[in-house]
Amino acid sequence: MALPPTTRTFIGARHAVITPESHVKTAFPGWTGTRTIVTISPHVGAGFVQYIAEMAVGGHAAPPPVGVERFVFVLEGSVKFRAGHDVHELHEEGFAYAPSGTFTGMDAVTASRVFVLDRRAITAPHGSEPAFVVVSRLDEIEKLPFLEDPRARLQSLLPDLPGFDIAMNVFTFEPGACLPLVESHYMEHGVIFLQGGGIYRLEDRWYPVQREDQMWMGPFCPQWFAAVGNEPARYLYYKNGNRNPLLDLTIAPGDA
Repeated sequence: MALPPTTRTFIGARHAVITPESHVKTAFPGWTGTRTIVTISPHVGAGFVQYIAEMAVGGHAAPPPVGVERFVFVLEGSVKFRAGHDVHELHEEGFAYAPSGTFTGMDAVTASRVFVLDRRAITAPHGSEPAFVVVSRLDEIEKLPFLEDPRARLQSLLPDLPGFDIAMNVFTFEPGACLPLVESHYMEHGVIFLQGGGIYRLEDRWYPVQREDQMWMGPFCPQWFAAVGNEPARYLYYKNGNRNPLLDLTIAPGDA
């Protein structure tokens, strides 16, 4: 007799933890040679879509819908990222951001796994410079102590400028390091663990988390993390910001 199937995945009203054993692959319109694993979308209450694109050699990514900005982070392999007429080759832990209307395609040079986050852009405040294309590598971004704790270091991948309504950061925690407070704020998060693991508190639940796990934290969801193990814990996370919260509302299921 087969054992009952198990999973660490949990989907709640204000947060979700999505683990690899529950992944289901599908196709996206306009993407060729690619299978996608959508882990977060407005169907759970999020204001963005987060997914992994598994691209065969020569696989191609189509632009997102009109008005949608896109961030990509290469987990494995190599891709050519196109924004306008410019072409940038991204390798492992390379990343790029394209404001709405600027992404023109992405092609896999080798078999690749790419983290992708799409979000409907919110117009920049009057008088501010609009967001622009950003292309870089994680090892080129300075690690800064978070709230003066050298064991918890933050890398900001996008400029903190009024034109950007999105932030993408990487947090690195040394073993035993933790967030200094239980956070609760109007910004939501999308998370993917890149290395190591630990314990995450979301609302009143506690989750063991590790590499490849992903999470959604809705607005004002209490959250806290501590790194556990013998290696640093690293995760990439999204948050919205730089906009009046009245303009930056999470899309409820059925309202998209």
